[in-house]
Amino acid sequence: METKEILRRLREEHDLTQEAMAQRLHLSRQAVSRWETGETLPSVDTLQLISQVFSVSVDTLLGADVPLQCQCCGMPLQEAEMLSSEPDGTPNRDYCKWCYHDGRFVYDSMDTLIDFCAPRMAAESEGWSEEAVRAMMCEQLPRLKHWRTGEDAE
Repeated sequence: METKEILRRLREEHDLTQEAMAQRLHLSRQAVSRWETGETLPSVDTLQLISQVFSVSVDTLLGADVPLQCQCCGMPLQEAEMLSSEPDGTPNRDYCKWCYHDGRFVYDSMDTLIDFCAPRMAAESEGWSEEAVRAMMCEQLPRLKHWRTGEDAE
């Protein structure tokens, strides 16, 4: 799906007119109209604003809905509110807000993360024991950006 169609669908899903969407974004109705006809695309700053206002990723707005995953705990980042942010408020698309906030990581080791998450995940899932969750996390976490070291790192 093209950006123009995504923006139109997003506006309609929120039951907004072009004028109402423009007001919400502090822009002109003509700007919204030009996006929806494909005449222009929103600027990068405007895409980030739309992403925040409507709780969708910029990737989604651009038609490349790549599922994001926290590169610390592995949780799918399905909504913009789940993303962490830097101290200046800039969204950080690599980590969830529970693993990283105010420019710092919450968990200082994989063991600390696993000790916190495993019992909770087992309690909330059917058929997964805490031991099974721990084993899965021990296998998956070293593959994530935050925990890779040496030759495995990017």
